Amino acid sequence: MNKKLLLAITVLFFTFHLSAQNAVTQHRVVIQLSSNDTLAWKGVMNNIKNLKNGWGDSVSIEVVAHGPGIDFLTKGKTTQQERITYFKSKGVVFVGCENTLTERKITKENIISEAGFVKMGVGEIILKQEQGWSYIKAGF
Repeated sequence: MNKKLLLAITVLFFTFHLSAQNAVTQHRVVIQLSSNDTLAWKGVMNNIKNLKNGWGDSVSIEVVAHGPGIDFLTKGKTTQQERITYFKSKGVVFVGCENTLTERKITKENIISEAGFVKMGVGEIILKQEQGWSYIKAGF
């Protein structure tokens, strides 16, 4: 009886070990964007492109725009509309800070349709880091 139990445990262990090795690694990256520098915006988009090209669907990306970075998501101000639309279709999440909108008297209607909203941009970044997301600060 003990040999059968030991054999069953051994088989289960190796089955679990092999399935864990074959599991797709899920990378999670939150990018903080607080700059209205269009070169920083281009850098963010290049980082997203490189992460998606390198890891494909095994990477989740969220861009949090706040402070002067809200212009990145503002109609008539962003220089990245086409790339934001493209990357949103690939699963990248773009969010703007509601506190920034209030402070700058910007309505949600002035934000591009591809963007969502979070109450606090910095709070969202902290939550993501507490959940184990990797953090990138955009800009130079």
